[in-house]
Amino acid sequence: MAGIKGKVLFIDSIHPKLRELLEKYGFECCFRPGITRQYLIDNIGLYDGIIVRSKMPIDKEVLSNPGKLKFVGRVGSGMENVDIEYAKSKGIACLNSPEGNRVAVGEHATGMLLALMNNICIANLQVKNSQWCREENRGNEIQGKTVGIIGYGNTGSAFAQRLKGFEAKVIAYDKYKKNFSNEFVEEVDMDEIFKNSDILSLHIPLTDETKSLICKGFLEKFKKPIWLINTSRGDIVKTKDLVFALKNNIVIGAALDVLEYETSSFADLDVNKIDNDFNELIKENRVVLTPHVAGWTHESNIKLAEVLAEKINRLFTVN
Repeated sequence: MAGIKGKVLFIDSIHPKLRELLEKYGFECCFRPGITRQYLIDNIGLYDGIIVRSKMPIDKEVLSNPGKLKFVGRVGSGMENVDIEYAKSKGIACLNSPEGNRVAVGEHATGMLLALMNNICIANLQVKNSQWCREENRGNEIQGKTVGIIGYGNTGSAFAQRLKGFEAKVIAYDKYKKNFSNEFVEEVDMDEIFKNSDILSLHIPLTDETKSLICKGFLEKFKKPIWLINTSRGDIVKTKDLVFALKNNIVIGAALDVLEYETSSFADLDVNKIDNDFNELIKENRVVLTPHVAGWTHESNIKLAEVLAEKINRLFTVN
């Protein structure tokens, strides 16, 4: 295979733009979206790289005999299904493409906030059922509110940029990033988030330290009732405690693009996880839900592929 930069295995369905670009850069692309975990364990070393989304964990067992494997490429941002530390110990680069859907997530979070604070979803259903409820649907303005952001990476910063025109005060905390204050945001500590936030938006990865971070004790630290937005990962918010917070006016309303009831691939709800807390959540008119689509636009589908292709090509060009 003279002239081939590397052999890349695709184990998930991906926008064709990624294949187009990688082949343009000189890679051979192999599509096996229906492969078994055992096939991957036995054959991963035959490839220079693999492209994944979320359906299969790329863990120590999968990576134990990496052969010539040089990278794992995740189309998207979340890397919780990849054992990054073990991969690095084997000299395998872990690449993702959060830059590709930052705009989509920022816009979606803004849209959910507007829908939540102005009762748009419930009012829409009422009018379609010939109910004309004006006073009951009097909304709240973003202007003058303080929006707290936890996590100021690609999506957190994109959300802050989109809030600029609303004339809100935007503050953010990021445990792993410092000195990021700019025209869109003021960097603060968590005490300031708890003290001043009217609205809280989550833009953090799912890790051992963020799993169930938003729990009863966490929410009770806020000095004012808040609106909550989660476009990160469902397991960051403990549904049982959110339902408690809604019933006790600790949380005024919640906009959730992600839920802890999703399957590991995010493709559906796991019926085995559905419980009374979920049933209580969906009864709430003060809750707006979407099916993990915040970063799921036609434009981001292409941009995710473009960003990842460029990172892969750069890895092979530099080395």
